[in-house]
Amino acid sequence: MRLDTDLLVIGGGVAGAYAALTACREGANVVLACKTSLRGGATRWAQGGIAAPLDPGDEANHALDTQRAGRGLCEPQAVDVFVREARAAVEALVDLGVAFDPQGALEGGHRRPRIRHTGDATGDAISCALSRALHAWEGRGLHIKTRAFARNLRLAGGRVVGADFVTPEGPLRVRARGGVLLATGGFGQLYPVTTAPPEGTGDGLALAYRAGAALRDLEFVQFHPTAVVAGKRAYLVTEAARGEGAQLLNARGERFMARYDSALELAPRDVVARAIAAEIAATGRVDLDLRPLGAEWAARRFPTVAATLRPLGLELGRDLIPVQPAVHYTVGGVQTDVQGRSTLPGLYAAGEVASSGLHGANRLASNSLSEGLVFGARAARTALAESVLALAEGDPSPAPGAHWAGVPALRERLGAAAGVQRHGTELRAALEGWGLAPAVQPDPAALEAANLALLGELLLRAALERSESRGSHSRSDCPAQWQTPLHTVQWWDGREARQAQVPVGTPMLESTP
Repeated sequence: MRLDTDLLVIGGGVAGAYAALTACREGANVVLACKTSLRGGATRWAQGGIAAPLDPGDEANHALDTQRAGRGLCEPQAVDVFVREARAAVEALVDLGVAFDPQGALEGGHRRPRIRHTGDATGDAISCALSRALHAWEGRGLHIKTRAFARNLRLAGGRVVGADFVTPEGPLRVRARGGVLLATGGFGQLYPVTTAPPEGTGDGLALAYRAGAALRDLEFVQFHPTAVVAGKRAYLVTEAARGEGAQLLNARGERFMARYDSALELAPRDVVARAIAAEIAATGRVDLDLRPLGAEWAARRFPTVAATLRPLGLELGRDLIPVQPAVHYTVGGVQTDVQGRSTLPGLYAAGEVASSGLHGANRLASNSLSEGLVFGARAARTALAESVLALAEGDPSPAPGAHWAGVPALRERLGAAAGVQRHGTELRAALEGWGLAPAVQPDPAALEAANLALLGELLLRAALERSESRGSHSRSDCPAQWQTPLHTVQWWDGREARQAQVPVGTPMLESTP
């Protein structure tokens, strides 16, 4: 089956959904392809909220908080665009029916309570509103295709003009005059313990890399400090709990964060995650204590968390909640400019799959949902403005590049080497005999494994080359921070894997020869 359209959006989370909605409102025909259901992905699981400046006077403060969390690796233009446009984007959600609580919340790294939330199920409220809005456009320029797994991109004349999919009904080829906008989320499933949804297998990053687009800063993987782990599942306890006064205690009952940061429990996530890991190693346990807030109040303020923990025998506000860091967000991604362009013409990206330059070395809490809105809309408008006038007759060629087969025990191997604390010796050992081999994978499950194997190698190579500690990348053998902040850029040149380090502010198209 073949579909022709103005714009192909892959991924239905906040970035993809808002990009598709923006394109429909611009009068474009859009195909929105989702790997699972329309409301799949990580967006609907977001508990804490969505960050945006409270008023025009807060823009400079929000920018400074973002840059501080990013440890010198944020791209200034991306930060500037974000803080100027985030508030209007959040207000657009209100117009779509999202009812935010009147009181803003405070989270780690923020100096003001600028987090808009809907209880502790903000992502679900946003996902519902965007889904309703998209369904209203079906048959009026929007084609939603669910259970569609992207196999490869298609190129014509050096430009991305479509993609091939595996669907329950058979193969699907989509050709798009405006190109392809990736909004496929991150690769949290590369790790053995993660809050990422099962579909978070890095498919969009692998598609882009194989086609020749640059990936940036894959070594920066953010661990959420407070996850409750049962078996291989990690249950998130929102950062807003610490914003409301919850404290972290080690096994001796000591409140320990003063030893790590003057902001205590509201320090940026990288600091809190490392502190918790260190206290678990030293004392055997860390608990989140909401008891002073009371069980009744905690259940009312955080009903989603309370309902999640109750089957585990934990009562929020009554019991000490055992927590540990878990992989939560992939900071690096497909390198883009502030218009959502990748280094490959016709390929755009937004949301967790992208490296827009906003987050630097460590994402500021709750900036991700609003980033998806801002840069998803920008990418959609840019793609339509730069669309080719007509699609050539016949089918474009599949993107060149290697397809990779995975290795056994991949998650455990990478998780041990590239966790909260890293060491060069362990990173090198993990890379030895990684076992990647060319292979064309016949089905989605095999493709997912291949995508994770590819990204695992790229992450380890990037982490090994970054011989410093910065943000969410901490090397015990290289504790100092480089004087000049450098991005790690990786790309496939058609013959071999390439990697380089470039300073912040380097024009994107000059960073990959």
